[in-house]
Amino acid sequence: MQVTKISLSALGRGGQVGLNELPPLSLYIHFPWCVRKCPYCDFNSHEPKSGFDEMAYVDALLRDLEFSLPEVWGRPLTSIFMGGGTPSLFSPQAMDALLAGVRARMRLQPDAEITMEANPGTFEAERFRGYREAGINRLSIGIQSFKPAHLQALGRIHDGEEARRAIDIALSHFDNVNLDLMYALPGQTLDEALADLDTALSYGITHLSAYHLTIEPNTLFAVETPRNLPDDEVSADMQEAIEARLAAAGFEHYETSAFARPGRRARHNLNYWQFGDYIGIGAGAHGKISSHAGIVRQMRHKQPAAYLKAVAEGKPLQSSRKVTREELPFEFMMNLLRLTEGFEWRLFQERTGLPLSGIQSALTQAEAQGLIARDAVMLRPTLKGQRFLNDLLTLFLKEGDE
Repeated sequence: MQVTKISLSALGRGGQVGLNELPPLSLYIHFPWCVRKCPYCDFNSHEPKSGFDEMAYVDALLRDLEFSLPEVWGRPLTSIFMGGGTPSLFSPQAMDALLAGVRARMRLQPDAEITMEANPGTFEAERFRGYREAGINRLSIGIQSFKPAHLQALGRIHDGEEARRAIDIALSHFDNVNLDLMYALPGQTLDEALADLDTALSYGITHLSAYHLTIEPNTLFAVETPRNLPDDEVSADMQEAIEARLAAAGFEHYETSAFARPGRRARHNLNYWQFGDYIGIGAGAHGKISSHAGIVRQMRHKQPAAYLKAVAEGKPLQSSRKVTREELPFEFMMNLLRLTEGFEWRLFQERTGLPLSGIQSALTQAEAQGLIARDAVMLRPTLKGQRFLNDLLTLFLKEGDE
């Protein structure tokens, strides 16, 4: 992966962070509309009660991108990810105009990964041929389950047959396809979770994401939690069985919820997990940008109407804040410790600008508790560390100030 190197300032004590080189740069594009809001979803998504103007939104996205250009001059994009919401509500013509506009404003690496999320209920063969022709080269499909009762419990608008048809259409146009599955669903048994997995694997896909259903604040499930959720023991059995079945099928478990065939890991998501940089455009999108002045996290206005108005006024940011040196160890570890194979020590100093000496106390505690393993080159979470990731991460809160 190419890294743009630049000489930057030395580490300072007054909250300044000095980086010797800049990390890879990605672009995240958020599409905030869904046909229907799922009861478990805490993402920034909205039902378009009166429709939406897709080309007006594309124009706003490109103006938003222009706002960020001075912060990233000269840096190529390694990947683009179009998430939501439901990006596949937008036409191939809109996606083509959007990607053409991005290419006109920024340099993409020749092998850049360009992913679009899609839901089975929005699949049409002709549309997805058009997406491929627009330059999208990877699809991520939100299947969640193939069982109608579980899909209904999750508030999904598709059924099992539509899910199967969507995969067939996707694989006729794309050779790099991810499927999202969820487990620990209301009323789900271990055998049913594995049946969903086996169905997904039967299609010969390259990547699979397996997510434990969690009850997030500010969702309909948080207001009215399903009564028949599997207990912790059954959920843990599901997780272990899914991981074992995927390993037997030749998938690498490289991140907490991500599994890939060799050479097919999600490069965009890996850039997140390796504490890379990303521009975030679109309603509610988040971004992380490194520079000689430190690391800045940004968020765009969340409500679509407010976002469009703010972009028109040249002020798309709802918030922007510098990450302090005290926060950096936790932020770094929150991403890197999701990688099951761990990471090389050098990345900590390269991506944070901080010395390793500032986190020795946390590392010693984590090792003593059996949460990490380390040698002269690598640090990785143990299986216990993966299972109790939150406990591991809390050790790095307020580290790095020595």
